Amino acid sequence: QVQLVESGGGLVQAGGSLRLSCTASGRTFSSKAMGWFRQAPGKEREFAAAISYNGGSTNYADSVKGRFTISRDNVKNTVYLQMNSLKPEDTAIYYCAAAGGMAITRNSGRYDYWGQGTQVTVSS
Repeated sequence: QVQLVESGGGLVQAGGSLRLSCTASGRTFSSKAMGWFRQAPGKEREFAAAISYNGGSTNYADSVKGRFTISRDNVKNTVYLQMNSLKPEDTAIYYCAAAGGMAITRNSGRYDYWGQGTQVTVSS
């Protein structure tokens, strides 16, 4: 079993930055691709960013590409989402997730473990 705990959310002004962290329990973290998803009020949960098991590959939604950076530290069992140039439309609950294997994917159905979410609010 894998447990994921997000942190780092909060309130920030448009144009500001936040860094989200997700720490995983267990010893299989380094063997799993990781992703960040978000759910805005009244909208479906959507893909934001993903990273392969060793950090060799990343993938971003068009809406965040160039502004967000996903990274991981397998020694610390932690994945990060650095969010810069934040916009009000980035306001959402952000969830980290662990995939069933090493392959990078945008598909939420291929993620087996989910954190509880952390709220990000961007004011205009």
